[in-house]
Amino acid sequence: MRLDHEKLDVYQLELQFVSWATALLDEVRRAEERQVREVCDHLDRASLSVLFNTAEGNGKRRRNTRGKFFDDARGSATECAARLDALVAKAICTHERVQDGKQMLVRIVSMLSKLVQLFSSANGVREDSEDYRIEDEDDDEDGDDQQVTDMLSGSER
Repeated sequence: MRLDHEKLDVYQLELQFVSWATALLDEVRRAEERQVREVCDHLDRASLSVLFNTAEGNGKRRRNTRGKFFDDARGSATECAARLDALVAKAICTHERVQDGKQMLVRIVSMLSKLVQLFSSANGVREDSEDYRIEDEDDDEDGDDQQVTDMLSGSER
């Protein structure tokens, strides 16, 4: 038996990324004498944030809430990519060493983007806006009927 989030391909890929990142961080922490703790800590937290937001979002019932968590996970995944870039920029890792992680992140961001699109409010069911008119046979001379029509249709004067 598995929980629903464990059935998601993106969640399984995120688990792979967490394992990959953990091995990279262990390697960096052992080999480097320079201060890299901040970048490593941020990468570790962001990789877990991707995983946790995906799991929590998939457990939510409301579409918009699910979309928000998937969007947060996507943001954390792009943060991971930036942290890998920082390791390269600081000459702590080579571009080749982080390439596998970056490829996983591209796939993760792509999958999360599709989930965000699926669960965003823009894709929800909506009614077309309509102008509602209140017509009275004894049309008011002071324009009260027009004011009510304007309020109902959302227009302003």
